[in-house]
Amino acid sequence: MFTPHDGLCSIGELAERAGVTVKAVRFYSDRGLLPEASRSAGGHRRYGPEALGRLRLVRSLRALGLPVREVHRILDEEDAAGSVLEDAVAEQLRALGSQLKALRWREAGLQLVQECPPGERADRLALIGALAAPPSTAPLARFWRSWLPPRMPARATAAFLEAAVPEPPDDPEPAQALAFARLNAFVTRPCTGAEQPRPEAHRTAGAHGPAVLYAGLAQAYELAGTQLRRGREPYAGEELDSFVGAYTSVYGARDTPAFRERLARQLAADPRIDRYWELVTEVISTPGGPPEPTPGSAHDWLFAALDAQTSAAA
Repeated sequence: MFTPHDGLCSIGELAERAGVTVKAVRFYSDRGLLPEASRSAGGHRRYGPEALGRLRLVRSLRALGLPVREVHRILDEEDAAGSVLEDAVAEQLRALGSQLKALRWREAGLQLVQECPPGERADRLALIGALAAPPSTAPLARFWRSWLPPRMPARATAAFLEAAVPEPPDDPEPAQALAFARLNAFVTRPCTGAEQPRPEAHRTAGAHGPAVLYAGLAQAYELAGTQLRRGREPYAGEELDSFVGAYTSVYGARDTPAFRERLARQLAADPRIDRYWELVTEVISTPGGPPEPTPGSAHDWLFAALDAQTSAAA
């Protein structure tokens, strides 16, 4: 390959040996990725023996999708097996993962439109078209932030949002994509969370009450979720005691039969957002599999246990 009188080769010879085009070699040279050894009397580029290995490395790095600036860093720091390459590959994987997730959501949306009856396609298109790909959870978080008590501490709010706002699946089934689209429509409809009536506990919780209330409810919901996964019917046990305890802590009351009776009446009169939790269940559950518990379904299970207990006592 390399001529014997000077040990150098032309751009055409280098391109042929590396299996790339002359245009590609010129591109890499112009961007400093492939230094020239010299120029011929006619101004043609000449490359030394090390150019072939460097060109193959550049081609391999570019084949991974790494941008030119990252390839430059790796070559400049002679780090083809070290941390610079590792960081660049990790960043490329993150970007590729986001792209793949977006494509899967677009695919699910197209399937939803393709599979629905012609008379429903306009509504289906409006639902899907309102979502980014992949969709954002920001509208759901805004809905709950406007609904939660205004004095709710930031840490307690974050803990509640983690439980109440479902992450969009990376590879959604069409049914999950449709449920998330309907969830987005639910929280962005004209009647926002700020306009909805709130539970009685929000008005009586006081300065520190919201954090205490929702921390206690989170514990009760987790206990009830275990029973929901087991298919247990509501009953008066540790789960219900934890649930009632969240309210006694806020109200500064004792857990008595009379308190439970008053709490049951209060909860029965509280506003409900059942549709939200039904859609969350569809989003987070594997299609065809058992429904995953949500704070909403756990609350219903616990309230049913409380209502049955107080009704029996009456």
